[in-house]
Amino acid sequence: MKLSVLDQSPIISGHTAAQAVAETIKLAQAAEELGYYRYWLAEHHALQALADPCPEILVTRVASATSKIRVGTGGILLPYYSPLKIAEQFRMLEALFPQRIDLGLGRAPGGDQTTAMAMGEGRYPSADNFPEHVQYLVAYLDDAMPEGHPFARVKAQPMGPTAPEVWLLGSSDYSGALAAQLGLRFAFAHFISADGGDSVMRDYKRKFQSSARESEAHALLTVFVICADSDAEAERRAVSVDLRRLNMDYGINTPVPNQHEAETRSYTEVEKQRIAYHRRRVVIGKPETVRAKLLALAAQFEADELMVITITGDYRTRLASYALLAGAFELNKAGGA
Repeated sequence: MKLSVLDQSPIISGHTAAQAVAETIKLAQAAEELGYYRYWLAEHHALQALADPCPEILVTRVASATSKIRVGTGGILLPYYSPLKIAEQFRMLEALFPQRIDLGLGRAPGGDQTTAMAMGEGRYPSADNFPEHVQYLVAYLDDAMPEGHPFARVKAQPMGPTAPEVWLLGSSDYSGALAAQLGLRFAFAHFISADGGDSVMRDYKRKFQSSARESEAHALLTVFVICADSDAEAERRAVSVDLRRLNMDYGINTPVPNQHEAETRSYTEVEKQRIAYHRRRVVIGKPETVRAKLLALAAQFEADELMVITITGDYRTRLASYALLAGAFELNKAGGA
C-alpha cells in the first residue's frame, strides 16, 4: 500500500504565510526521507489559513528540494485556467523532473464566491465545460489532438518522451464518473466528505473504460490523519482542526488556530455536536490505531493507494504525526518512494 502526503501549506496562528511555505519545503524533504511515495500541493485562494494559491510554482520548489519522491498538485482548479497553458506548465515540469510529476485536477473554486468572481474578472468561472477542458488538457500533454481538429497543429512545449500522471480529484460522484469515462486515475477526498465515497470509488472501478493513458482503473483515497504517541495525545492535538472547521462553518477567515487557542476556547453544546460531526472525516490515534483504521478504509473503498493530510496546532507535531505514521507502515522497509 503506497502512502503519500497532501499538503495545504497551513498558516498556523502566530506564523506568517512565508513561514508556512518554508514548512512545506521542510515537510516535503522529511516525507521523502520517511519513505512517502507522493507529495501533493493544494490550490486555495484568499484564505488566511492556507498559503498556496499556485501549486504549479510550489511544485517546482518542492521537486528541486527533493530527489525521488513524486511531486504534484492536489489539485489545479481547472475552471480558472486555459487547458493549453496548464499543459505547457506541466510539460515544463516533466522536462525538469522526468517521471516525478503528477497533475491532479479539480473543479471546485478553492475559496469563497467573491474570490472566485475576482479570479474570473467579475464572472463566476463555470465548471460546465470541465469534461471538455480535461480532454483538451490531456490531448495537449500527449500530443494527441485528433487530426482535423482546429488546434491539431498546436504543440505544448517542451515536448518529450514522458508526460505527467493525470488524476481527477473529487468528493462526490461527478469526478469519479468522469475519470471512469475518460480512462484517468481518480482520487477521492474522504477528508472533505465522509459519506458515500466507497460507493463512488467502487463505481469508478466498475465503470472504468481503458484509455491510451491507463489500461485499468487506479484509485487513491485521501484521509485526514492526526497521529501521536498515544490515543489521548492524538485527541488533544485534534482540537486545533476541530476549531478550524468550526470557524469554516461560521465563515470566519482566520489562520489555523494554534494549540493554546483551541484548548482555551469554550464550546456550546451545539458546537460540540458540530465538531463530532466533522470528526467523522478524521482518523485520530496512536500509530497502530491509525494504521488499522486506514487499512480498513482502504479495503472499504477498494483504494490502490492512500494519501494523508495532517494539520495540527504547530508544525512540530504535524511533522511528528507523519513520522509516526511512516513508522507504523514501515515505509522505508517497504521501499518507500
